[in-house]
Amino acid sequence: MDDIGFGRAMEGLLAASQRIGPGELATAVRDAARAMGLTDALVLLADVRQVQLAPLLPPAAEGTDAPTGPVVVSEVPDLPGSPPHAGAPAPERSPSWVLPLEGSPASRAYCTGVPQSVPAEDGTGRVLWLPIVDGVERIGVLRVDAPPDAAVDIDRCLALASLVGLIVVAKLSFVDDLIDTTRVVPMTLQAELAWAFMPPRTVGTRHVTSTAVLEPAYEIGGDAFDHSFSGSRLRLTVVDAMGHDLASGGSSALAIAACRAVRRAGGGLADIAAVIDRELDRWFPERLLTGVFAELDTSDGRLSWVNRGHPAPLLIRRQRVVPAALERAAELPLGLAGYERMPGTVHEVLLEPGDRVLIHTDGVTEARSAAGELFGEERLTDMIVRAAEAGEAAPEALRRLIHALLERQDHRLTDDATIVLVEWHPAH
Repeated sequence: MDDIGFGRAMEGLLAASQRIGPGELATAVRDAARAMGLTDALVLLADVRQVQLAPLLPPAAEGTDAPTGPVVVSEVPDLPGSPPHAGAPAPERSPSWVLPLEGSPASRAYCTGVPQSVPAEDGTGRVLWLPIVDGVERIGVLRVDAPPDAAVDIDRCLALASLVGLIVVAKLSFVDDLIDTTRVVPMTLQAELAWAFMPPRTVGTRHVTSTAVLEPAYEIGGDAFDHSFSGSRLRLTVVDAMGHDLASGGSSALAIAACRAVRRAGGGLADIAAVIDRELDRWFPERLLTGVFAELDTSDGRLSWVNRGHPAPLLIRRQRVVPAALERAAELPLGLAGYERMPGTVHEVLLEPGDRVLIHTDGVTEARSAAGELFGEERLTDMIVRAAEAGEAAPEALRRLIHALLERQDHRLTDDATIVLVEWHPAH
């Protein structure tokens, strides 16, 4: 296919995406792939917990035989930390054709971000598994089938996967068919509320990457995170609201909303803490909230932060934790009605290129195994360092870390566990 034909295929998919109804995206992607000279295409999206890839099927394919290729039927797992009705799919949800995110070309494409090429199942042609990303946020994978002896242009296939990612992200907030594909069981009300406020798990530029994980994904209590950019600055928030009910989710949602409102109005970190303190007292007077509110200037590595009753952030430099580098005098949590409101102290430190900052909630380090052993800060940082030494990207390192934490607790967390990892890697 020449450049003109390829451009028309992309234009056709983009034009179709403006008007397609729910369930028609899979067909539109397949049509675009065939216009490129490929024989088939299949979109698979990662679930919210990042344990499986589920295919986005055309309406006629749902409930029928498996799609072409190594996508196998599987029982919907009893997901750890899920609501009491876990173990059965939600009504009218995606079919349970899934690929685990371990031990397959599809999982390697997702976990490493590197396309995988393998022989087709029938021995003719090839199958390519391509990562679907939105910037640095991992969405899923695209499978494309190439005919025998076809000259496959990997760059064009990656361009197709990129366009698919843009379309999926554009529609994810209002097309339930897409949302359902990323879930296995229903969420609790507080989890639905919390996820509606949170940004993508991973954001980044040439200068910095910020990535996060949060469990239990389907029934979050009061944890939440936020990260966003303004010019050269990365804004970060991690909060932990008291309790594990709908009011907890409301408290953390209020905190995230207050962060955004204050910073978009030109306020600073101390202003953010003050507004959250005031609004918690007004709307959730019986609730406390701890949090770290931070800002990284990616032009010079200056990190500023306010810590209100939260575990101190950790600084990892040259594969070692710098002891007490970000520990400061303790300050009270937010929402303590009756106490004199004190402005949060803004701390500053200069990072070095390659430094990583780890912010977590106490549900991570205080998690206990069946034998009563704490997960602990040392184990947390050791796993991050080992992953970096093995060449794992930060999003994959956190995915594996949170799954290791779940396994230690027999897949039943007693508290929310949130981790945000920021790496400053200024471009030269």
